[in-house]
Amino acid sequence: MIQPRVKLEDAPDVLTVKELSEVLGIGRTAAYEVIRRGKLRSLRAGRLIKIPKAALAEALAAGGTL
Repeated sequence: MIQPRVKLEDAPDVLTVKELSEVLGIGRTAAYEVIRRGKLRSLRAGRLIKIPKAALAEALAAGGTL
């Protein structure tokens, strides 16, 4: 497991998949899998995927597994 490089409080309001992986301390492939399974709300514009920081905070607060 990769160590988190960015704290959630310091993350931008809308995260990229790379930033999501850095906040969660997981690899990029695992971050894409979390999104693909629908465990985390995300926005898609063509090939671009963005994750609202509020959606990540809600998922973490719920205590469920991502």
